Amino acid sequence: MTFPDLTHVAVTISDPAVSIPWYTRLFGTEPALDEDTGPFRHIVYALGNDTLIGLHVFPRLAEEPFEPSRRGLDHVAFGCPDRITLEKWQQRLDELGIRHGGIVDAAYGSGLSFKDPDGIALEFFAPPPS
Repeated sequence: MTFPDLTHVAVTISDPAVSIPWYTRLFGTEPALDEDTGPFRHIVYALGNDTLIGLHVFPRLAEEPFEPSRRGLDHVAFGCPDRITLEKWQQRLDELGIRHGGIVDAAYGSGLSFKDPDGIALEFFAPPPS
């Protein structure tokens, strides 16, 4: 049996007034869904054909900030087909005023790391040239 594809990722944010405009600018699209489910608010972006990114807002948010070295999520990576596309995303982040760590090349591929307003680690990643 083949393991299924990843369909969505949801991250918990602290301030939707800050994070929704930030993600809307980054993704270049408005949320496809914004609903109050009862226990939390659920904001969803549809990216491409098969990927959903959700932002969750809980009425009582734990006070600890995001930390990749803590058990749980380390980062979310968005795939780029090649390094040239990665360079275009670096230019786009610069245009948006989003700080990043620059492109880092390794034997297994190249990454461009940045953080959202809550400090959640995000990355654009391209495989090595073939």
